[in-house]
Amino acid sequence: MRRALGSVRARATLGATVVVAIALFAAGTAVLLSLWSNLSGQAGTQAERTARAVAADLAAGTAYDKLSLDHDDRPVQVVDTSGRLVAASEDLERISGTGVEAVRPKAPTGNGGDDSGTADDDDDGSLSPGEIDDDVVFTDGSATVEGDEADYRFAAVRVEVDGKGTLTVYAGAPLSVEQSAVSTALTVMLIGFPLLLGVVAGVTWLVTRRALRPVEGIRAEMAAITASQDLARRVPVPDTHDEVARLARTTNETLAALEASVERQRRFVADASHELRSPIASLRTQLEVGAAHPELLDVDGAVEDTVRLQRLAADLLLLARLDAGERPAGACFDLAELVREQAEGRVGVTPGTGPETGAVVEVAGSRTQLGRLVANLLDNAQRHARSAVTVSVRREGERAVVEVADDGDGVPEDDRERVFERFVRLDAARSRDDGGAGLGLAIARDVAVRHGGTLTVREATAGGALFELRLPVT
Repeated sequence: MRRALGSVRARATLGATVVVAIALFAAGTAVLLSLWSNLSGQAGTQAERTARAVAADLAAGTAYDKLSLDHDDRPVQVVDTSGRLVAASEDLERISGTGVEAVRPKAPTGNGGDDSGTADDDDDGSLSPGEIDDDVVFTDGSATVEGDEADYRFAAVRVEVDGKGTLTVYAGAPLSVEQSAVSTALTVMLIGFPLLLGVVAGVTWLVTRRALRPVEGIRAEMAAITASQDLARRVPVPDTHDEVARLARTTNETLAALEASVERQRRFVADASHELRSPIASLRTQLEVGAAHPELLDVDGAVEDTVRLQRLAADLLLLARLDAGERPAGACFDLAELVREQAEGRVGVTPGTGPETGAVVEVAGSRTQLGRLVANLLDNAQRHARSAVTVSVRREGERAVVEVADDGDGVPEDDRERVFERFVRLDAARSRDDGGAGLGLAIARDVAVRHGGTLTVREATAGGALFELRLPVT
């Protein structure tokens, strides 16, 4: 059963069919009850009309044997106060539902003067002579007329007759028409409802299949992409402007982001391998020469290559942690003090001047990572400056702003975003001999983003580059 309902289409079809079946059952039951109630009411009205006509004749003094009791298919009984049958329809053979099973009077009372029909001493006298009771009592029963037994709706009407006491007239109206109508309606429902449920199930199945066809296309394409590992492929987007179309577009956006991430990772690995190859090869060469000719060993060069290799490995490790989503610690510290510590002892680096110079600017995050960010900006500025580097810290509203400016050639406008990419060296930038691998600004940008901030570059007042770091204050 679970396997049969394993698809959304099957579950949707079953759910729609069950809901419609419940609704049809409730509606059909209500219709049948309403139909039966209305038709029974009509039969009761007919029975009451006949009973009141007979009661009117009795109230007018008509004798029992002169009563017109042979109405079409409407059996009539007249019962006195003691419950004795005093008159009945001629063709009535048997009756039930009126409380009087006998169908013929036990003693003829043609002139209506027999003392057995006089008013009972126990009668409550609520009706005056000739008065017909306004209240009617309805009951259901059966009667046999001329050998044919059928169900009837009986109406009981009381009438006060002078000299005879309170008589009760029972008149019945056949329920055959009502039963036939209800039976016909029930038959139509039993035949029509299953057909209607079949139509609902079929339509739901077809509509659901059509609606889910794009989803199946997306699934098939995703399976193909997974099998081929070709992230350049995209899933088809249906021209429906609905949830499925939005799902397809979102899936393509995810594939595009995944492709960019994988491509970036591949480029990162290739560039890292290329950057690591140079210092490792240089170090190996120096060590091999030193092993063969100890007097030619360049210890300073070997140490320099080792330090360069160590820095590169540290940069790659930090980038790997940032790419893995490492969240900075939430400790608060003074950013201005951190900047002063990083700028202290650097040749040509001077603190900025302003009304907030020396003020405390607290931020939250990793002090080590933000210190690395500021150090990378200062290293980059010193490498490109002609003579001076200026660093300043201030607060603007809910943001802490750190500016590092140099008086060098600056960064061309077209390269102001590319300069933050990994392993990127501009034409006039540093070379590998300077010890740079093109990771400093990339690390600085990633650290800023991880701390909820931004890092941008524009032209400084002195004509060089001005790197602006903005971080949320605590």
